[in-house]
Amino acid sequence: MSVEVLDSATIVSFVEDEEAFNVTILNRFAHLDADHDGLLSYTELLKELQSLRVFETHFGVDVKMDPNELAHVYESLFVQFDHDSNGTVDLEEFKSETKRMMLAMENGMGFLPVQMVLEEGSFLKIAVEHESTKLAA
Repeated sequence: MSVEVLDSATIVSFVEDEEAFNVTILNRFAHLDADHDGLLSYTELLKELQSLRVFETHFGVDVKMDPNELAHVYESLFVQFDHDSNGTVDLEEFKSETKRMMLAMENGMGFLPVQMVLEEGSFLKIAVEHESTKLAA
């Protein structure tokens, strides 16, 4: 984990850089696709959703949630990714929903930079690194 400063422009810049965004999506999808069938099952995507820990922490402190409620939230998130409701998520669905979620975060941030604690390898951390690389060039 690291503390990073980012703003909405950082996220938009990353998402709009199709090459960088697509490579990141493809790499994450391949990492999650444990059985290499080109599709993400609920179990495969669940690992990614759980790693976000957004439902289990409050200002970095673990919070106990009802396991049934937590399972319902993860199932609802999976449905958001599974656009065609076939029980799996293909690469295009994963890319489309990840992009939609990142732009929703960007929309909620406003124009002022914020400091955030980011997990290594998270999409937001990669967006910050992408922005840093552009500024250094």
